[in-house]
Amino acid sequence: MQDRREHQQILCIGELLIDFFCSDIGVNLAEGSHFIKQAGGAPANVAAAIARLGGVAAFAGKVGSDPFGDFLIQTLNGVKVNTDLIVRDTSALTTMAYVSLQSDGERDFMFNRGADGNFVTQDLPLAKLREAAIVHFGSATAMLGGDYLEAYFDFMIKAREEKQFVSFDPNYRSSLWGNRMEEFINLASKGISLADFVKVSEEELQLISGSEDLNVGVTELHRLGAKVIAVTLSKNGTLISNGTDHATIPSISIKSIDSTGAGDAFVGAVLVQLSQISNQGIAHLTFEDWKVMIHFANQVGAIVCTKVGAIAALPTYDEVVEWNQ
Repeated sequence: MQDRREHQQILCIGELLIDFFCSDIGVNLAEGSHFIKQAGGAPANVAAAIARLGGVAAFAGKVGSDPFGDFLIQTLNGVKVNTDLIVRDTSALTTMAYVSLQSDGERDFMFNRGADGNFVTQDLPLAKLREAAIVHFGSATAMLGGDYLEAYFDFMIKAREEKQFVSFDPNYRSSLWGNRMEEFINLASKGISLADFVKVSEEELQLISGSEDLNVGVTELHRLGAKVIAVTLSKNGTLISNGTDHATIPSISIKSIDSTGAGDAFVGAVLVQLSQISNQGIAHLTFEDWKVMIHFANQVGAIVCTKVGAIAALPTYDEVVEWNQ
């Protein structure tokens, strides 16, 4: 492993929203009466994971000028994420999602898009973007369309031009995309082509590559431009590939209570380790170095699965070390 130093800043770009989870068991949203409010948004979860593990995280996005926006900013501040780049929108309310788990195991989902979709290129000054050594793009909503879609890729292209390390997680949600899968594949492929590190689930890999064969799928993502790829395989571990070597790092055996946010915690755990290495040093990491980092990230994701909630379940670095003992 390369020599470690102080953490460099990681900027996470994407949505910050309210998740309303129905606490009534086995009902759809029409039947549900009790809802629990939680901070949500994949890139916000990643930023929180980084900060909880001792890294330097900032978040850029847009929320409404309403009490829910206040709550979201307070939540990130509470875990020491820099929120200076969160813009308040006076023309739209904070984005909200409503979810219930039905008796057949399927989720009933309703998405009320608001302020996050209004984030534009001018909302993030280039000087502020440049302050980060690593920029993570992990939005489930940015690619849906609107003003934010253009800004999202503008930021990614600028980060590449500034020679920052770019991380990308396409975060596919079938409930958001519906029958627009071809559009998702095209946009995800564009993001992959601009990324140094790509994290996908097995489902996302199959969808984007068009192949159920893991090796064929990973080869396709490398062909698109991804330098290092991590494919999370749930209980079967994580496949890591640098285009030359690949290996599957085993999962950690646990009793899972709630997997919400585990993938975001995994990404945060990878990035926080990279943030202690210069960008030149990252380019010279050995495959063994990557395997060690993925093992640590698997541990962080596993710990999150043993608790309820996304941000509330995130461990500190000391808790990860203690969990290993």
